[in-house]
Amino acid sequence: MNKAYKFRMYPTPQQLTKIEKTFDGVRFIFNKMLTDKLAYYNETGKQLKNTPAQYKTAFPWLREVDSLALANAQLNLQDAYTRFFRNPAAGFPKFKSKKHSRKAYTTNCVNGNIVIRDGAVKLPKIGLVKIKLHRTIPDSYKLKSVTVKCDFKGRYYACVLFEYEPQKTDVLPQSCIGVEYSDKGLFTDSNGREIGYPPYIQKTLKKLRREKKRLANMKYKSNNRDKQHKKVLKIREKFYRQRDDFLHKQSRQIANAYDCVCIKDPAQGVSYDFGWALFKFFLKYKLLEKGKSLVMTDNIALSKMLYSFQAV
Repeated sequence: MNKAYKFRMYPTPQQLTKIEKTFDGVRFIFNKMLTDKLAYYNETGKQLKNTPAQYKTAFPWLREVDSLALANAQLNLQDAYTRFFRNPAAGFPKFKSKKHSRKAYTTNCVNGNIVIRDGAVKLPKIGLVKIKLHRTIPDSYKLKSVTVKCDFKGRYYACVLFEYEPQKTDVLPQSCIGVEYSDKGLFTDSNGREIGYPPYIQKTLKKLRREKKRLANMKYKSNNRDKQHKKVLKIREKFYRQRDDFLHKQSRQIANAYDCVCIKDPAQGVSYDFGWALFKFFLKYKLLEKGKSLVMTDNIALSKMLYSFQAV
């Protein structure tokens, strides 16, 4: 299984310059390769197979950028390009805007080029960057890749992906609970409890909707709209943090208390809160880590009865 940890980064001014140059390089190579693919397809009707290495002669500054970050940008473009031709409804790849695009790049761990030690992470072409190492990483975890990104407030983060072996032993179900999506809250369980977002999250969500409505009524590219957009981003970040923290706590309580969880999704075609999908994801990997069972079912009462019988 894979697990990612997010650490706050504190780069020096020199490191900051290199990180920003990598952001620019990833965006540039994505747009340049997409432009050439479009031109080649319009002329020949075929797909062009180009790589970042082909552009380093014409643009020498790309040699100063992490080559693995450029390679990942190529893979992302190729994946989006192929997906469009396979299913046009997926949408054609869009060019990355310098002002509005997400500032991020991913680099892979090859031959120990990425290391975490002494409260810092070593990145290719950048060196040791100080991070807030807020948790201990087990020695058995294998580092796979790092995604460096910058948020709208100018804060830098390193999202480090690890590979690890989950618990092998399966737990014999001694206790079971059913969980079903509820349109009145978040979910209801077979014990009769109905769990919804607490008032403080509902208050933040209500404020977010109000400010987004104000943003929609403002003139495009005006100064007031830019200020309102930053305000919306700040409130949205607060809502995401509150929601994820609440879902993590709810899923952890269930994973610790029960050996088997039966989940019933809403009927096909019924819209539901994205928090429900997140809750299922959190619950699934927490149960797998403990060697416990997760069952997707259409009949919670029957599934719970069968697992209770198996335990007896």
